Amino acid sequence: MTRTDINRENLLENVRRVVIKVGSAVLTTPEGIDPHAIERLAAQIAILSNRNMEVVLVSSGAVAAGRQRICERMKNCSREYNDMASRQAASAIGQGRLMHDYDEAFARYDKATAQVLLTRSGLKRRSRFLNARNTMERLLEWGAIPIVNENDTVSTRELEFGDNDTLGAMCLGLVGADLFVNLTSADGVYDRNPDTNPDAKPIPVIENIACMDIEAMCDGKTNVGTGGMYSKLRAARRAAQLGVPTLIVSGKGPFDLVAALEGTCGGGTLVLPECKTVSSKKFWLAYHDDPCGSILIDKGAARALLTNGKSLLPIGISDIRGCFDREALVFIKTLDGDELGVGMSNFSSSELEQMKGKRTDEIELIFGADIPDEAVHRDNMLLDAAI
Repeated sequence: MTRTDINRENLLENVRRVVIKVGSAVLTTPEGIDPHAIERLAAQIAILSNRNMEVVLVSSGAVAAGRQRICERMKNCSREYNDMASRQAASAIGQGRLMHDYDEAFARYDKATAQVLLTRSGLKRRSRFLNARNTMERLLEWGAIPIVNENDTVSTRELEFGDNDTLGAMCLGLVGADLFVNLTSADGVYDRNPDTNPDAKPIPVIENIACMDIEAMCDGKTNVGTGGMYSKLRAARRAAQLGVPTLIVSGKGPFDLVAALEGTCGGGTLVLPECKTVSSKKFWLAYHDDPCGSILIDKGAARALLTNGKSLLPIGISDIRGCFDREALVFIKTLDGDELGVGMSNFSSSELEQMKGKRTDEIELIFGADIPDEAVHRDNMLLDAAI
Protein backbone atom coordinates (compact mmCIF):
# COMPACT_ATOMS: atom_id res chain seq x y z
CA MET A 1 0.00 0.00 0.00
CA THR A 2 1.43 3.37 -1.00
CA ARG A 3 1.25 6.50 1.08
CA THR A 4 -1.51 8.02 -1.06
CA ASP A 5 -3.60 4.84 -0.71
CA ILE A 6 -3.78 5.05 3.10
CA ASN A 7 -7.04 6.33 4.54
CA ARG A 8 -9.24 5.58 7.51
CA GLU A 9 -11.36 3.05 5.61
CA ASN A 10 -8.44 0.80 4.64
CA LEU A 11 -6.09 1.55 7.53
CA LEU A 12 -6.25 -1.99 8.91
CA GLU A 13 -5.96 -3.86 5.62
CA ASN A 14 -2.20 -4.41 5.80
CA VAL A 15 -1.57 -3.88 9.50
CA ARG A 16 0.09 -6.85 11.16
CA ARG A 17 1.55 -5.17 14.22
CA VAL A 18 0.34 -2.06 16.06
CA VAL A 19 1.69 -0.02 18.95
CA ILE A 20 -1.05 1.56 21.05
CA LYS A 21 -0.09 4.27 23.52
CA VAL A 22 -2.52 5.26 26.26
CA GLY A 23 -1.90 8.21 28.55
CA SER A 24 -2.75 8.95 32.15
CA ALA A 25 -5.50 11.36 31.07
CA VAL A 26 -7.36 8.36 29.60
CA LEU A 27 -6.62 5.84 32.35
CA THR A 28 -7.05 7.92 35.48
CA THR A 29 -9.53 9.98 37.44
CA PRO A 30 -8.66 12.37 40.31
CA GLU A 31 -8.96 9.34 42.59
CA GLY A 32 -6.45 7.22 40.66
CA ILE A 33 -6.66 4.43 38.07
CA ASP A 34 -10.09 4.05 36.45
CA PRO A 35 -10.87 0.30 36.33
CA HIS A 36 -13.55 0.89 33.68
CA ALA A 37 -10.94 2.44 31.35
CA ILE A 38 -8.66 -0.57 31.84
CA GLU A 39 -11.56 -2.92 31.08
CA ARG A 40 -12.60 -1.04 27.92
CA LEU A 41 -9.04 -0.98 26.65
CA ALA A 42 -8.51 -4.70 27.28
CA ALA A 43 -11.78 -5.59 25.56
CA GLN A 44 -10.93 -3.68 22.41
CA ILE A 45 -7.31 -4.80 22.20
CA ALA A 46 -8.57 -8.38 22.57
CA ILE A 47 -10.74 -7.84 19.48
CA LEU A 48 -7.68 -6.74 17.49
CA SER A 49 -5.70 -9.70 18.83
CA ASN A 50 -8.47 -12.08 17.78
CA ARG A 51 -8.10 -10.69 14.27
CA ASN A 52 -4.50 -11.99 14.28
CA MET A 53 -3.08 -8.53 14.91
CA GLU A 54 -0.07 -8.27 17.22
CA VAL A 55 -0.50 -5.46 19.75
CA VAL A 56 2.07 -3.70 21.93
CA LEU A 57 0.54 -1.45 24.59
CA VAL A 58 2.55 1.50 25.92
CA SER A 59 0.81 2.55 29.10
CA SER A 60 1.12 5.41 31.55
CA GLY A 61 -0.55 5.33 34.94
CA ALA A 62 1.97 3.77 37.33
CA VAL A 63 2.58 7.00 39.26
CA ALA A 64 -1.17 7.66 39.56
CA ALA A 65 -1.77 4.11 40.74
CA GLY A 66 1.00 4.46 43.31
CA ARG A 67 -0.35 7.73 44.65
CA GLN A 68 -3.77 6.15 44.91
CA ARG A 69 -2.33 3.32 46.98
CA ILE A 70 -0.38 5.73 49.21
CA CYS A 71 -3.51 7.80 49.88
CA GLU A 72 -5.42 4.66 50.83
CA ARG A 73 -2.82 3.92 53.52
CA MET A 74 -2.03 7.42 54.78
CA LYS A 75 -4.42 9.59 56.78
CA ASN A 76 -2.99 12.83 55.44
CA CYS A 77 -2.49 12.68 51.69
CA SER A 78 -2.72 16.35 50.77
CA ARG A 79 0.80 16.65 49.32
CA GLU A 80 1.34 16.11 45.62
CA TYR A 81 4.83 14.60 46.05
CA ASN A 82 6.09 15.88 42.72
CA ASP A 83 9.81 15.63 43.47
CA MET A 84 11.76 12.98 41.55
CA ALA A 85 12.24 10.56 44.46
CA SER A 86 8.53 10.65 45.33
CA ARG A 87 7.45 10.10 41.73
CA GLN A 88 9.84 7.18 41.41
CA ALA A 89 8.64 5.71 44.70
CA ALA A 90 5.00 6.12 43.62
CA SER A 91 5.82 4.43 40.32
CA ALA A 92 7.47 1.53 42.17
CA ILE A 93 4.30 1.06 44.24
CA GLY A 94 1.91 1.62 41.36
CA GLN A 95 3.54 -0.43 38.61
CA GLY A 96 2.61 -3.74 40.21
CA ARG A 97 -0.93 -2.58 40.87
CA LEU A 98 -1.34 -1.32 37.32
CA MET A 99 -0.06 -4.60 35.88
CA HIS A 100 -2.34 -6.56 38.21
CA ASP A 101 -5.34 -4.62 36.86
CA TYR A 102 -4.25 -5.18 33.27
CA ASP A 103 -3.52 -8.87 33.85
CA GLU A 104 -6.97 -9.49 35.32
CA ALA A 105 -8.72 -7.49 32.59
CA PHE A 106 -6.96 -9.27 29.72
CA ALA A 107 -7.38 -12.67 31.40
CA ARG A 108 -11.14 -12.27 31.02
CA TYR A 109 -10.49 -12.42 27.26
CA ASP A 110 -8.01 -15.29 27.55
CA LYS A 111 -5.04 -13.00 26.81
CA ALA A 112 -1.69 -13.16 28.59
CA THR A 113 0.16 -9.94 29.40
CA ALA A 114 3.87 -9.25 29.87
CA GLN A 115 5.43 -6.35 31.75
CA VAL A 116 8.27 -4.64 29.84
CA LEU A 117 10.07 -1.81 31.62
CA LEU A 118 12.48 0.19 29.47
CA THR A 119 14.92 3.03 30.02
CA ARG A 120 16.44 5.19 27.34
CA SER A 121 19.92 4.41 28.64
CA GLY A 122 19.04 0.72 28.40
CA LEU A 123 18.40 1.11 24.68
CA LYS A 124 21.45 3.30 24.11
CA ARG A 125 23.71 0.39 23.25
CA ARG A 126 22.74 -1.19 19.96
CA SER A 127 23.30 -4.68 21.40
CA ARG A 128 20.81 -4.04 24.21
CA PHE A 129 18.33 -2.57 21.75
CA LEU A 130 18.54 -5.70 19.62
CA ASN A 131 18.21 -7.92 22.69
CA ALA A 132 15.05 -6.03 23.70
CA ARG A 133 13.77 -6.49 20.15
CA ASN A 134 14.35 -10.27 20.33
CA THR A 135 12.48 -10.46 23.64
CA MET A 136 9.52 -8.51 22.25
CA GLU A 137 9.46 -10.72 19.16
CA ARG A 138 9.26 -13.83 21.30
CA LEU A 139 6.45 -12.39 23.44
CA LEU A 140 4.44 -11.52 20.33
CA GLU A 141 5.19 -14.95 18.86
CA TRP A 142 3.66 -16.47 22.01
CA GLY A 143 0.53 -14.33 21.61
CA ALA A 144 1.18 -12.23 24.72
CA ILE A 145 0.31 -8.53 25.00
CA PRO A 146 3.52 -6.67 25.98
CA ILE A 147 2.66 -3.74 28.25
CA VAL A 148 5.50 -1.23 28.11
CA ASN A 149 6.32 1.59 30.48
CA GLU A 150 9.42 3.54 31.36
CA ASN A 151 11.34 2.07 34.29
CA ASP A 152 10.88 5.23 36.37
CA THR A 153 12.36 3.72 39.50
CA VAL A 154 15.88 3.33 38.08
CA SER A 155 15.95 6.25 35.64
CA THR A 156 18.90 8.42 36.56
CA ARG A 157 17.44 11.55 35.01
CA GLU A 158 14.06 13.03 35.76
CA LEU A 159 13.18 12.84 32.09
CA GLU A 160 14.57 9.81 30.28
CA PHE A 161 12.17 9.35 27.38
CA GLY A 162 10.44 12.53 28.59
CA ASP A 163 6.97 11.17 28.05
CA ASN A 164 5.31 7.96 26.91
CA ASP A 165 4.58 9.47 23.49
CA THR A 166 8.34 9.41 22.89
CA LEU A 167 8.55 5.89 24.33
CA GLY A 168 5.72 4.79 22.04
CA ALA A 169 7.53 6.15 18.98
CA MET A 170 10.72 4.32 20.01
CA CYS A 171 8.73 1.09 20.28
CA LEU A 172 7.72 1.42 16.63
CA GLY A 173 11.32 0.88 15.58
CA LEU A 174 11.88 -1.67 18.31
CA VAL A 175 9.14 -4.04 17.11
CA GLY A 176 8.77 -3.01 13.45
CA ALA A 177 5.17 -1.85 13.83
CA ASP A 178 2.88 -0.96 10.92
CA LEU A 179 0.65 1.47 12.81
CA PHE A 180 0.86 3.81 15.81
CA VAL A 181 -2.34 4.60 17.73
CA ASN A 182 -2.16 7.36 20.31
CA LEU A 183 -5.17 7.37 22.64
CA THR A 184 -5.60 10.76 24.26
CA SER A 185 -8.15 12.89 26.08
CA ALA A 186 -8.54 15.15 23.02
CA ASP A 187 -10.57 14.12 19.99
CA GLY A 188 -7.71 14.42 17.55
CA VAL A 189 -5.62 17.36 16.36
CA TYR A 190 -6.88 20.91 15.81
CA ASP A 191 -5.42 23.68 13.64
CA ARG A 192 -4.90 25.75 16.80
CA ASN A 193 -4.94 25.10 20.49
CA PRO A 194 -8.65 24.59 21.28
CA ASP A 195 -8.06 25.51 24.93
CA THR A 196 -7.23 29.09 23.95
CA ASN A 197 -9.03 29.27 20.57
CA PRO A 198 -12.72 28.32 20.77
CA ASP A 199 -13.03 28.48 16.96
CA ALA A 200 -10.22 25.97 16.38
CA LYS A 201 -11.07 23.44 13.67
CA PRO A 202 -10.31 19.69 13.75
CA ILE A 203 -7.85 18.24 11.23
CA PRO A 204 -9.04 14.80 10.01
CA VAL A 205 -5.88 14.02 8.00
CA ILE A 206 -2.34 15.40 8.14
CA GLU A 207 -0.68 14.62 4.83
CA ASN A 208 2.74 16.17 5.45
CA ILE A 209 3.52 16.65 9.11
CA ALA A 210 7.12 17.67 8.35
CA CYS A 211 5.80 20.92 6.85
CA MET A 212 3.70 21.78 9.89
CA ASP A 213 4.78 24.23 12.58
CA ILE A 214 3.68 22.05 15.47
CA GLU A 215 5.22 24.39 18.05
CA ALA A 216 3.00 27.26 16.91
CA MET A 217 -0.08 25.01 16.76
CA CYS A 218 0.51 23.89 20.34
CA ASP A 219 1.55 27.31 21.66
CA GLY A 220 5.17 26.24 21.98
CA LYS A 221 6.84 23.31 23.70
CA THR A 222 5.19 23.97 27.05
CA ASN A 223 4.00 20.39 27.43
CA VAL A 224 7.21 18.56 26.54
CA GLY A 225 7.97 16.02 29.22
CA THR A 226 4.43 15.79 30.48
CA GLY A 227 2.56 14.70 27.39
CA GLY A 228 0.26 17.17 25.66
CA MET A 229 -0.46 17.54 21.96
CA TYR A 230 3.01 18.79 21.11
CA SER A 231 4.63 15.54 22.22
CA LYS A 232 1.98 13.52 20.38
CA LEU A 233 2.62 15.38 17.12
CA ARG A 234 6.38 15.08 17.56
CA ALA A 235 5.97 11.33 18.07
CA ALA A 236 3.74 11.19 14.97
CA ARG A 237 6.37 13.01 12.95
CA ARG A 238 8.99 10.50 14.04
CA ALA A 239 6.63 7.66 13.12
CA ALA A 240 6.09 9.26 9.70
CA GLN A 241 9.86 9.24 9.09
CA LEU A 242 9.84 5.50 9.79
CA GLY A 243 7.01 5.02 7.27
CA VAL A 244 4.37 4.35 9.94
CA PRO A 245 0.97 6.12 9.97
CA THR A 246 -0.34 7.49 13.27
CA LEU A 247 -3.92 7.73 14.45
CA ILE A 248 -4.45 10.26 17.24
CA VAL A 249 -7.90 9.63 18.69
CA SER A 250 -9.84 10.02 21.91
CA GLY A 251 -9.74 7.15 24.38
CA LYS A 252 -12.18 8.76 26.80
CA GLY A 253 -15.71 7.57 27.46
CA PRO A 254 -17.29 4.67 25.54
CA PHE A 255 -14.77 4.89 22.71
CA ASP A 256 -14.69 2.24 19.98
CA LEU A 257 -11.08 1.63 18.94
CA VAL A 258 -11.97 -0.82 16.17
CA ALA A 259 -14.52 1.59 14.66
CA ALA A 260 -11.97 4.41 14.85
CA LEU A 261 -9.40 2.31 13.01
CA GLU A 262 -11.92 1.22 10.38
CA GLY A 263 -13.09 4.78 9.81
CA THR A 264 -16.71 3.99 10.66
CA CYS A 265 -16.85 6.66 13.36
CA GLY A 266 -15.89 10.31 13.22
CA GLY A 267 -13.20 12.08 15.15
CA GLY A 268 -9.49 11.67 15.46
CA THR A 269 -6.62 12.57 13.16
CA LEU A 270 -4.72 10.32 10.78
CA VAL A 271 -1.10 11.36 10.21
CA LEU A 272 0.24 9.90 6.97
CA PRO A 273 3.80 8.54 6.69
CA GLU A 274 6.47 10.27 4.65
CA CYS A 275 7.17 9.12 1.11
CA LYS A 276 10.89 8.79 1.78
CA THR A 277 11.46 6.80 4.95
CA VAL A 278 14.49 6.07 7.11
CA SER A 279 15.86 2.73 8.22
CA SER A 280 15.21 1.31 11.66
CA LYS A 281 18.90 1.73 12.46
CA LYS A 282 18.94 5.43 11.56
CA PHE A 283 15.71 5.90 13.50
CA TRP A 284 17.29 4.33 16.57
CA LEU A 285 20.46 6.35 16.09
CA ALA A 286 18.63 9.69 15.98
CA TYR A 287 16.22 9.13 18.85
CA HIS A 288 17.91 6.76 21.32
CA ASP A 289 19.39 9.69 23.24
CA ASP A 290 19.33 13.48 23.55
CA PRO A 291 22.07 15.27 21.57
CA CYS A 292 24.84 16.40 23.91
CA GLY A 293 26.54 19.00 21.75
CA SER A 294 26.59 20.70 18.36
CA ILE A 295 28.79 20.78 15.26
CA LEU A 296 28.47 24.05 13.32
CA ILE A 297 29.26 23.78 9.62
CA ASP A 298 29.82 26.17 6.73
CA LYS A 299 27.59 26.65 3.68
CA GLY A 300 29.61 24.32 1.47
CA ALA A 301 29.36 21.46 3.95
CA ALA A 302 25.63 22.11 4.43
CA ARG A 303 25.11 21.93 0.66
CA ALA A 304 27.11 18.69 0.47
CA LEU A 305 24.91 17.11 3.15
CA LEU A 306 21.55 18.38 1.96
CA THR A 307 22.00 18.17 -1.81
CA ASN A 308 24.59 15.50 -2.45
CA GLY A 309 24.03 13.13 0.48
CA LYS A 310 27.66 13.34 1.55
CA SER A 311 29.29 12.62 4.90
CA LEU A 312 30.50 15.51 7.05
CA LEU A 313 34.25 16.08 6.75
CA PRO A 314 36.30 18.08 9.28
CA ILE A 315 37.18 20.70 6.65
CA GLY A 316 33.54 21.82 6.60
CA ILE A 317 33.33 22.32 10.38
CA SER A 318 33.47 25.90 11.63
CA ASP A 319 32.84 25.52 15.34
CA ILE A 320 32.08 23.05 18.13
CA ARG A 321 29.60 23.62 20.96
CA GLY A 322 29.45 21.51 24.10
CA CYS A 323 31.66 18.76 25.46
CA PHE A 324 31.16 15.21 24.18
CA ASP A 325 32.99 11.93 23.67
CA ARG A 326 33.45 9.79 20.59
CA GLU A 327 30.22 8.15 19.29
CA ALA A 328 28.08 10.79 20.99
CA LEU A 329 24.85 11.97 19.37
CA VAL A 330 25.24 15.64 18.34
CA PHE A 331 23.30 18.30 16.51
CA ILE A 332 24.54 19.35 13.07
CA LYS A 333 23.80 23.04 12.57
CA THR A 334 24.63 25.90 10.24
CA LEU A 335 26.53 28.93 11.51
CA ASP A 336 23.18 30.72 11.69
CA GLY A 337 21.94 28.09 14.14
CA ASP A 338 19.59 26.24 11.77
CA GLU A 339 19.33 22.57 12.76
CA LEU A 340 20.06 20.33 9.78
CA GLY A 341 19.87 17.06 11.70
CA VAL A 342 21.70 14.85 14.17
CA GLY A 343 24.50 12.34 13.85
CA MET A 344 26.98 10.17 15.71
CA SER A 345 30.36 11.87 15.93
CA ASN A 346 33.43 9.78 15.15
CA PHE A 347 35.49 12.11 17.34
CA SER A 348 35.27 13.87 20.68
CA SER A 349 34.65 17.60 20.91
CA SER A 350 38.29 18.26 21.85
CA GLU A 351 39.51 16.26 18.84
CA LEU A 352 37.14 18.10 16.51
CA GLU A 353 38.41 21.42 17.87
CA GLN A 354 41.85 20.47 16.53
CA MET A 355 40.46 19.14 13.24
CA LYS A 356 37.92 21.79 12.26
CA GLY A 357 38.61 23.49 8.94
CA LYS A 358 41.56 21.23 8.13
CA ARG A 359 42.14 18.99 5.14
CA THR A 360 42.55 15.23 5.57
CA ASP A 361 46.33 15.35 4.96
CA GLU A 362 46.71 18.05 7.63
CA ILE A 363 44.71 15.96 10.12
CA GLU A 364 46.83 12.88 9.44
CA LEU A 365 49.94 14.81 10.50
CA ILE A 366 48.33 15.35 13.92
CA PHE A 367 46.44 12.09 14.51
CA GLY A 368 48.02 9.65 12.10
CA ALA A 369 46.51 7.92 9.09
CA ASP A 370 44.58 5.24 10.96
CA ILE A 371 41.48 7.34 11.72
CA PRO A 372 38.16 7.87 9.90
CA ASP A 373 38.05 10.53 7.21
CA GLU A 374 34.57 11.61 8.26
CA ALA A 375 33.59 13.57 11.34
CA VAL A 376 30.06 12.16 10.93
CA HIS A 377 29.43 9.42 8.36
CA ARG A 378 26.27 9.78 6.27
CA ASP A 379 25.14 6.30 7.42
CA ASN A 380 25.19 7.59 11.00
CA MET A 381 23.27 10.78 10.31
CA LEU A 382 19.59 11.73 10.10
CA LEU A 383 18.78 15.07 8.52
CA ASP A 384 15.58 16.89 9.49
CA ALA A 385 15.32 14.93 12.73
CA ALA A 386 12.26 15.61 14.90
CA ILE A 387 14.10 16.56 18.10
